[in-house]
Amino acid sequence: MNILITNDDGIYADGILELAKTISDIANVYIVAPHTQRSAMGHAITIHDPIMIKEEHISDKIKSYSISGTPADCVKVGIESILKGIEIDLVLSGINNGANLGTDVIYSGTVSAAIEGLIQKKPSIAISYDGFDVSRGTYKDASVYIKKIVQSLTSEMNIFADCILNINIPYGDIKGYKITKLGIREYDNVIEERKSPYGKRYVWIGGQVRKLDQEKDSDIQAIEEGYISITPINIDMTNYKKIDVLNNINLL
Repeated sequence: MNILITNDDGIYADGILELAKTISDIANVYIVAPHTQRSAMGHAITIHDPIMIKEEHISDKIKSYSISGTPADCVKVGIESILKGIEIDLVLSGINNGANLGTDVIYSGTVSAAIEGLIQKKPSIAISYDGFDVSRGTYKDASVYIKKIVQSLTSEMNIFADCILNINIPYGDIKGYKITKLGIREYDNVIEERKSPYGKRYVWIGGQVRKLDQEKDSDIQAIEEGYISITPINIDMTNYKKIDVLNNINLL
């Protein structure tokens, strides 16, 4: 099995390094990742600048490349150019530093890289860890769970025909896993406005997660209860219920 691994935290982030090493026990691993931090890029791709490619050394048995593009670029360029001629069987994106839960998936470079894998017709999984500033050992432990999930899904790849899997791993003791749906993530946004020494106006965007009641089968609820959440995510955003409603309105 040939597995392409990417992320949005950069090629030397602990999460991707530990995931790649663990997965290399069961597959041929190739890394194509951003050369630097590219979180919250969504599904941006680079079309107005060249994408620079650099071969890196992660391990003697893991062929690795960093690129100057986005997470989605990594998968697109990886499959269509850098690894052209190699049949990629699975795309893994992560392990992200911090969870990607609920509506956060819209902004997530980690999830978007997996979605690009789906666009490239490759089974794809996004993986995130619900914790920041964690040790490499923590990512190593999380990688073991992902290894087991990948092995379990090897004979069930047909489930990836129209979706990716978004996996979030809770901080601390893990009780098991739950198959979930996306919850609702809202923030109390903070826009801090400043001026540069030259009088230029600029802002920093931040925010705190707002505590909301979640449905029992949501990914957020599962993580809060100490379970790994596994959520199948589609890219078809059509609201089919509204098609008939709109067809019955004389719009012109």
